[in-house]
Order: sequence, then structure tokens, then C-alpha cells
Amino acid sequence: MGKKHYAGIAAALSVIIFLLIAIAVPFDVTGYLIFAFGTVFLAITVSITIAFVIVVVTRLDYVKRQVQTFRRFRYLLALMIKRDFVTRYRRSVLGVLWSLLNPLLTMLVLTLVFSFIFRWDIPNFPVYLISGQVIFNFFSESTTTAMGSIVGNAGIIKKVYVPKYIFPVSRVLSSLINLAFSFIAFLIVFIITGESFRWTILLIPIPILYVFVFSLGVGMMLSAVSVFFRDIGYLYSVLTTLLMFLTPIFYPVSMLSERMFHFVHFNPIFHFVNYFRALTLDGVVPGLWVNVICIGFALSALCGGLYATMAKQDKFILYL
Repeated sequence: MGKKHYAGIAAALSVIIFLLIAIAVPFDVTGYLIFAFGTVFLAITVSITIAFVIVVVTRLDYVKRQVQTFRRFRYLLALMIKRDFVTRYRRSVLGVLWSLLNPLLTMLVLTLVFSFIFRWDIPNFPVYLISGQVIFNFFSESTTTAMGSIVGNAGIIKKVYVPKYIFPVSRVLSSLINLAFSFIAFLIVFIITGESFRWTILLIPIPILYVFVFSLGVGMMLSAVSVFFRDIGYLYSVLTTLLMFLTPIFYPVSMLSERMFHFVHFNPIFHFVNYFRALTLDGVVPGLWVNVICIGFALSALCGGLYATMAKQDKFILYL
């Protein structure tokens, strides 16, 4: 039985199971819309997961070769991460401190604007704001820098063999280092504002892992697409702006209309930010369905990114 047949069977089983649940549990119209999205989303996630496992099992030798190749170039990856970090703060007086000051200053400006001008009544608005900033800024920075990583290293690619996915991976890992500094800024605001620490804050690596895997997949997809379609950079800047306004970073979720609230659920960053805030602000561990959604988005993006870079990397040299 082929790979497509396994994915189709998995999707069909997922749909049947949810239809049986739908018959047993009454929903209103809005509930059916959410349920339909959940059904399709879970079916796609299960299909991608099964297809990915099948590819790994059936092409085990290929996977082993790729792992060996990655191990051979891990020193290059470390060198590129170091280069990105040093280059970012070269000739800067404050250097690494800007990684702390940037989120703090942005948070301060937005707090003044939205606390005194628009007067949105959000408890401990500075922490609410910077918690959204930390997640969204990492996603935006990592994917934007990863997008031009392959095109920007065309000189290296034309001279020696290097796994093409090394370049976007290095950019996302470099952004992860900046995320660590931004998290320190978050803790500073957390302490200064008198927000009480909860044990759930220890689970913060979970949403960070979700958004990291998702950003890695999106970054690899963008880096591959930009080789063939250079205009993607301009389009993506518009998309990130749209995502920023579709993510409740500086405004309360309660201000959204019911229809807009359900539409925002299609935004993956919305779920990552909510997960992060649930642990830090609410002291609540998100349930199974929230984790399924986050894992689904992250895994789908990663599979798409791996396919885009590894299946098409032999053609990159023709367009660089």
C-alpha cells in the first residue's frame, strides 16, 4: 500500500471519529464551525504525521545519510551561529545589551500608548504586552532572516557542497539565542511589576519548543521559495504585519467580535502566545486539545520545510 493510501486512511478515520462525536454532542452553529476546523486540522495533522513516519521508515538509509551529513557539518553550523551573533552587534557600543533593551523599550512605548491613550483595561498590561512580544518577535525575526539565508550564501553554495538546510537552521538558532535574552527582559518586567510567580512558569520551554519548531519549518520553506521567487520577501513583510494585528499582542482578546475571534484561531502564533500567557499569567496548564493544535501547526510546518529544502536543494544552484 502506497504512502498516499496510508495518509488517506488516517484522514478518513479522523473524520469518521469526529462525525460520530458530532452526532452524540449537540453544538450550535458556531460550535459546528469550530468543530469543522478541528476535524480538518486533526485529519491533516494525522495524515502528515503518518506520511512522515512512513517516509522515514521506507527510506531509512537516506535518513541515516542525512543524519551523518548533518553531523559532519555541525561545526560549520556552530560557526555560522557564532558569526551571526557577532555580526549583529559589531561596532555597537552596548552590544548584547540591545537584546535586553529592545523589548524593554518597545514595551515601555506601547504601554504608554495603550495604557494612557487608548486605555485598554488589561491587568498588568506591561507583562501581558511583553509576553506576546517575546513569542511574536522570535517568529518574525527567525523566519525573516532564514528566508534570505540560502540566497545570501550563494557564494559558498557555488564553491563547495553544503547541505542547504544548514543556512536557515543557523538563522533560526541564532534567533533562539536572542529569544533567551528577550526572556530575561520578560523576567525583569515580571519582577518589577510585582506579578506573582507560579509553578507553571517552569513549563515555559514547551511553548518555546512549539514556536521554535514551527519557525524552523516556516523558515526553511521561505528560504527554498525565495531561491525561485525573490519577491517573496516583500510579500512576507506584509504577511507578518497582518499576523501581528491578528495576534492579541497589545489588545485584549475580549475586544474581538465572535466571528473575528474564531477567525483568529487560524493564526498559529495566536495559540503559541496564548499557551505562553496561560503558563506565566494565569498559572494554568493548557489542555490536551491546545497541545494538539500547537503540535499540529509545528509538525506540519517542519515537514513542509524539510520537503522544500531537501527535495528541491539540487535545483538551487541553477537559480542562484
